[in-house]
Amino acid sequence: MSDISIKTPADIEGMRLAGRLGSEVLDYITPFVKAGVTTGELDRLCHEYMEKVQGTIPAPLNYCPPGYTPYPKAICTSVNDVICHGIPGDKVLKNGDIVNLDITVIKDGYHGDNSRMFLIGEPSLLAKRLSDITYECMWLGIAQVKPGKRLGDIGWAIQQHAHKHGFSVVREFCGHGIGKVFHEEPQILHYGQPNTGEVLKPGMIFTIEPMINAGRREIREMNDGWTIKTKDRSLSAQWEHTVLVTETGYEVLTLSAGSPPPPAFITGSQAAA
Repeated sequence: MSDISIKTPADIEGMRLAGRLGSEVLDYITPFVKAGVTTGELDRLCHEYMEKVQGTIPAPLNYCPPGYTPYPKAICTSVNDVICHGIPGDKVLKNGDIVNLDITVIKDGYHGDNSRMFLIGEPSLLAKRLSDITYECMWLGIAQVKPGKRLGDIGWAIQQHAHKHGFSVVREFCGHGIGKVFHEEPQILHYGQPNTGEVLKPGMIFTIEPMINAGRREIREMNDGWTIKTKDRSLSAQWEHTVLVTETGYEVLTLSAGSPPPPAFITGSQAAA
């Protein structure tokens, strides 16, 4: 597809910096994500850290795709049955909750987009397993990335792993190309058939961000116009990295000192890139 941008070396350097800074916001906020804190307080802390410490801009704040109202906060906080785009507010996190924090910073015009799951106190075995399998799904998708592979290979790897463990894959939301534009081509579906879709080429940058439900994949949209929940009220988890297609494979751009290590099945120097 001709409208998939191939990033220049200067773009890639800009994206490396933005990606690391996006990940460092998650490192910074980690100690605060515990029972008793409100999602609004987590948003306030992240926003302050971005602006005052990093000199970055929170990309979600006032982000307004066609047909939406402007997003009112600096981060997304998706708790329990919220799949994505949960708006921070007065919700208090409690023991057993799971929450996804989705962070995108803008530095020198480039976007660094990533998210992590946090388990509050002692979550259920199902909640822990869902988060772990979703993390593995993301990395299995990442492991497909190299020149000559196709987008369908990423979706297939994610879908197979989720289904094998009895979970479902949300289809309405997907990963996306990213650079100086927050969301651009291509769309990265988290389901699909191998050897279908666009061929991967060095210099492409996109997010892989599977949303995996413990129950069925159907969704429902809340009245705020943003928050998406599971229709059957089952738990949902999501992990996200921004990935560069290199000459030989991939480089994960959203890594920092506090990033969780890749699963054991990811081997070689690529995972440490």
